[in-house]
Amino acid sequence: MSCVHYKFSSKLNYDTVTFDGLHISLCDLKKQIMGREKLKAADCDLQITNAQTKEEYTDDNALIPKNSSVIVRRIPIGGVKSTSKTYVISRTEPAMATTKAVCKNTISHFFYTLLLPL
Repeated sequence: MSCVHYKFSSKLNYDTVTFDGLHISLCDLKKQIMGREKLKAADCDLQITNAQTKEEYTDDNALIPKNSSVIVRRIPIGGVKSTSKTYVISRTEPAMATTKAVCKNTISHFFYTLLLPL
């Protein structure tokens, strides 16, 4: 029996998946990990990275050699979304209405301008 050691990035200890042969496909490894961890394929996908080389396996047909160690991360089905956000703040005044799009880096400038008299 051959094995691949895996751990989630948030955990300290490795668990083991066993299989026959010299290697396991990424698709089969994901299925075994999801089964062992009681995860549903409809809820998330797994990002698998080699623990030694930091290479991320992206091709489901990629072959992972026996006795490898990998780091596993759960990711949303649609992939990871960008973290940059734009905030839209509306401010209505008696004389005129204005809408300003404000980036989170300039929000303090926006509030400073609110304090100035018109």
